[in-house]
Amino acid sequence: MSTGAILTFVVAMAVIVIGVALAVRAVARGRGGGRRKLRRRFGPEYEAAVARHDGDTKAAEKDLDERLRRHKDVRVLPLPAAAREQYVAQWAGIQEQFVDAPTRAVTDAEVLLGRLAGERGFPAGERDELVDALSVHHPRTVHGLREIHNASARARADRAPTEELREALVRARGLFEELVTAHPEDHRPQRHARRGGPGQAKATRKENV
Repeated sequence: MSTGAILTFVVAMAVIVIGVALAVRAVARGRGGGRRKLRRRFGPEYEAAVARHDGDTKAAEKDLDERLRRHKDVRVLPLPAAAREQYVAQWAGIQEQFVDAPTRAVTDAEVLLGRLAGERGFPAGERDELVDALSVHHPRTVHGLREIHNASARARADRAPTEELREALVRARGLFEELVTAHPEDHRPQRHARRGGPGQAKATRKENV
């Protein structure tokens, strides 16, 4: 083989090696960027997902990506002021009830959270589906629903001390407050089919009293 042919071969191999290295680097950057986005989006829920998958980061990220695909477009529904006041009063009642009936209190709190989440537009069927949807939109407080569910189950089996139930109720309150707090959707002006006219104006003023 001539010197020129050897040189051409060496250059070609170098180009191939460099190309492969750049491709590997690009893939690694893409994965790293996707991982950073998931960490920013899910916060502590990212680490929780990794823990649930026994440290398998790829499996956890696949799980989180699937949750995003299914639930990122959930539209938060308006919560009327009267309904918000009722939920707040019911939660206060649950906290008062805890003193005398902690097991009943955590069970009622779980039920109330599920009902509130359903009214806000989250899937109200299977519990796991609800938790997945909430983890996309409330990743920093969704653990409260998991904890109160587990505490409620343990309490019914007489295996949960009162302090564990209290802590679960406290953590669940964070999710409750996020769900019951006013969202932008709650303040959008209502559109009336008919506008103007003295009759409509009187009706509007009467509603605002």
